[in-house]
Amino acid sequence: MALSPFAAILLGVVLAAWLGAALWALLSGQRMRRDGTQAQGKLDRLAVLLASAPAAPVIVHPDGRLEAADRLAKWLGKARVPSFLSELTDPQGGLEPDDAAGLAREVAAAQRAGRSFALPVRGQGSSRLLLVRGAPAGPGLSESGGVVLWIFDATDSQAEIESLKGHVAQLRDALEALAGLVEAAPFPMWHRTPDLRLSLVNSAYVRAVDGENAAEVIANGIELVEAAGGVSPQAAAAEAVAQDAPMDRMVPATIDGERRTMRVVDVPLGPAGVAGYAVDHHALEQARVEHRRLEAAQRDLLDRLSAGVARFGPDRALRFWNQPFMSLFGLRQEALADAPLFERVLDQMRDARRLPEHRDFPAWRTERRNWFLSPDPQEENWLLQDGTHLRVYAQPLPDGGLLLIFEDRTEQVQLSSARDTLLRVRTATFDNLFESIGVFSADGRLQMWNSRFRTVWGATEELLASHPRIDDLMRAVQEKLAKPQQSKLVRELVRAATIERKQRGGHVGFADGRMFEFAAIPLPDGNALFTMLDVTDSRRVEQMLRDRNEALEQADKVKTAFVTNMSYELRTPLTTISGFAEMMSAGYAGELSDAARGYVDGILQSTARLSMLIDNVLDLTQGEVGTLPLERAVVDLAALARTSAERLKAEATAKGIDLAVTMQPTLGTVQGDARRIGQAIDHLLENAIRYCGKGARILLHGDGAADRARIVVSDDGPGITVTQQSAIFDPAVRAGQARNGGRAGIGLPLARQLAEAHGGRLELVSKPGQGTMAVIELPRG
Repeated sequence: MALSPFAAILLGVVLAAWLGAALWALLSGQRMRRDGTQAQGKLDRLAVLLASAPAAPVIVHPDGRLEAADRLAKWLGKARVPSFLSELTDPQGGLEPDDAAGLAREVAAAQRAGRSFALPVRGQGSSRLLLVRGAPAGPGLSESGGVVLWIFDATDSQAEIESLKGHVAQLRDALEALAGLVEAAPFPMWHRTPDLRLSLVNSAYVRAVDGENAAEVIANGIELVEAAGGVSPQAAAAEAVAQDAPMDRMVPATIDGERRTMRVVDVPLGPAGVAGYAVDHHALEQARVEHRRLEAAQRDLLDRLSAGVARFGPDRALRFWNQPFMSLFGLRQEALADAPLFERVLDQMRDARRLPEHRDFPAWRTERRNWFLSPDPQEENWLLQDGTHLRVYAQPLPDGGLLLIFEDRTEQVQLSSARDTLLRVRTATFDNLFESIGVFSADGRLQMWNSRFRTVWGATEELLASHPRIDDLMRAVQEKLAKPQQSKLVRELVRAATIERKQRGGHVGFADGRMFEFAAIPLPDGNALFTMLDVTDSRRVEQMLRDRNEALEQADKVKTAFVTNMSYELRTPLTTISGFAEMMSAGYAGELSDAARGYVDGILQSTARLSMLIDNVLDLTQGEVGTLPLERAVVDLAALARTSAERLKAEATAKGIDLAVTMQPTLGTVQGDARRIGQAIDHLLENAIRYCGKGARILLHGDGAADRARIVVSDDGPGITVTQQSAIFDPAVRAGQARNGGRAGIGLPLARQLAEAHGGRLELVSKPGQGTMAVIELPRG
């Protein structure tokens, strides 16, 4: 089909337009592809930049979703990066629980208030320190409420900070120590700035210049020393700076009102200025003077010694000698005045025949010359031809010289010989003593013994000659003892005498029946004397006496039982007799004649007295063995005493005796047995009435104190001698008098026993021809 020209033109225009559009599209695609490639390259470079950055970015969206770099997981020790903030702040999210909670609070605050924050956090279970910086996220990163976090690994930087802090602390401590050292220095110290002005002085400097304080001294520029030789302190410091070396000089100064010489040292410190210090050399000069004085005093002292002294210099020349040295070796003053050498002095001593004899004298002299080179003192003993014993002490001196001291010990040797003789005499004496003797040293070794010691213990001479310790000795001889364990007692006593310096004693039995008393006695020289005495015979006698005493005690017990039984046995017929007599007196057997009635009254009186005597014997027997029964109650002593006096008033009146009673209110009461106390008072009154004649006077008196009561029975009768008092209170004497027909009353002994049974006492005071006083004291309780 043929086209019209218009259609062809239109078709050509359309095709051209399509071709142009195709070309434009092709060119636009290529340009867009080129721009996208460039953008992707930029994105890749930014990603690489972020990956190499020291911080890991994290975006927190409003819903808690996280966008974070992968290395955050490595920092947290996790396999993957948390997807949500809740995972990061969870106790198991990789952070310490407290730090996680703090991070959650800060993020929430940033979401609400839009504020920035910085928070250090630590990884859980690790030493990694992370620094989190947070700020609200821009619109291009997140919608409203988002937060962007930059997390930095601050572990290395924190360690460096801690290291720097430690270094700074060390420098601060060193500076403070240096400042303290400067301040505490006993001599003046100061510092000058580069322009040579004072900037620091210590307390010693302030005291030396009589300043108020360091600030005043620095402000006024007060110098320690004066200008010497036209050189001021600043000029001296400037010279030290110019030479760049410490410089010292001796200059005068007035300190505490005294003129003293100071050694001043200026030390340049480069750009820091100049430091200086001053040392007082006055004390050094005084020490030098004192040293010279001491040396002179030492020479004077050595010259006054009884021992010979010679001092040689480093060149072996004689520098000093004293008069005993010249006298001891027969030397002349002029021969020593030329300062002879050591070898020449020995030659002069040999010429005077004051040296020990030696075959090879030159060799011996050479050996003595080595004393100058010896690091330690040397000591020798010389025996001269005339019998003189010399102790030679060679002391090397620090300057290379030698000090020789010659001590004459002849007298000491003679005394030692005499001592040896005395020791031999003592040993012979020990061997002939009856006692067994051994001497143990402070370490427990047997030092000396006599033959008796060896015989008693049955020890061999070889054992004793080895000087065994007390432990070894006792182990060797313990079979000799009746009780081998007693060897421990001997060991302990020897230890007590040697170590504790205490004297102890004891006794020990041997297996053969022998008995020994022994004692360990500390000696003044630190040793211990062990002595043993055979007491076998005396112990046998002692045992016999002990057995006899036991037999006597047993017999006494039998006697007491016999008396008690007999007392009770006698009561039965006595009661029968008194009963029948009372019945006859009452008329049961009919009316009695006057004579019969008198006989019955006599029977009743005799039975009553015999009953009382039996009671007294029984009470005395029970009191001696401590079985006297007592009752405890409140006793009115005044009433009890008056009752006793009334009971015996008739008997006293019948004998023409005046019985008086005086009771003080202080007598009071006691705790005791009223019958027994009354019985004691009765015995005292009966004894007084029995031995007082017609016209005598007996006083019963009572008084007391806060803790005791006292009852006194006194009379003006014939009195009692000391022998009679012993007979009254001594059962053996009383029994002897009874056997010999004497009057052995038991009233006073029984009264004493009754008083003592109440915790009191009975005292008897009497003089022949002046009367007797018996005092009973009873406690209140």
